[in-house]
Amino acid sequence: MSTRLFVSAPLGNGRAIELAGEQARYLGRVLRLATGTRVSLFNGDDGEWQATITAMTKSTVTLEIESEIPNRSESALKTHLVQGISRGDRMDFVIQKATELGVKRITPVLTDHGMVRLDDKRADKRRSHWQRIAESACEQCGRTRPPLIDEPLPLNHWFGAGHAKGSTQLVLQPGASMPLAALDTVDEKICLLIGPEGGFSEREYEDAGIAGFSAVSLGPRVLRTETAALTALALVQAKFGDL
Repeated sequence: MSTRLFVSAPLGNGRAIELAGEQARYLGRVLRLATGTRVSLFNGDDGEWQATITAMTKSTVTLEIESEIPNRSESALKTHLVQGISRGDRMDFVIQKATELGVKRITPVLTDHGMVRLDDKRADKRRSHWQRIAESACEQCGRTRPPLIDEPLPLNHWFGAGHAKGSTQLVLQPGASMPLAALDTVDEKICLLIGPEGGFSEREYEDAGIAGFSAVSLGPRVLRTETAALTALALVQAKFGDL
């Protein structure tokens, strides 16, 4: 498979774009590509396009866009992951793998038992960091539309805004009587609510029920937050999506 790169520039037949900074260094110094090499470009809006490197300097790479590449990698299942923010690289791992599993939107939420606390400046930096991880995951897995990464916000604020209405709303809760794998039908959209390392508090589970979320389980074992997110997404994609 040719090198795939997410870019911010508009794409279309005959266009020329110039890359600088990290992307230029990646193509020239890491991959050691030369002029005449073909790569694939996507920007999340215009599909995927084949382009040829036409010029290179120490700090820039110029590409000419040639033709659109058919791409059917986007899942028809609209999944929205509302994920309690976890510490260290766990959240990065969830963002990366959820992107590979076709998730359309990820909302990071601050919870009662969560160990992460973010002020506005740190929250914006983390969101930008997670968005880059999602874009990089798309480059690897063949997707052309990175998931939307929302600004982190407290879970009760997210409940108050009613964002999940019009979808099948599911909260993972150890010990719940309904296994996620037992679901027979879902709406056009699925919203999965998953807690951080310490899980949700009783108050948060109650709030989820009031907001219309049904409690489901992933079996008799308590999974780590990152394992739970990927298992849930894989299950719904296998039953209702394209796995």
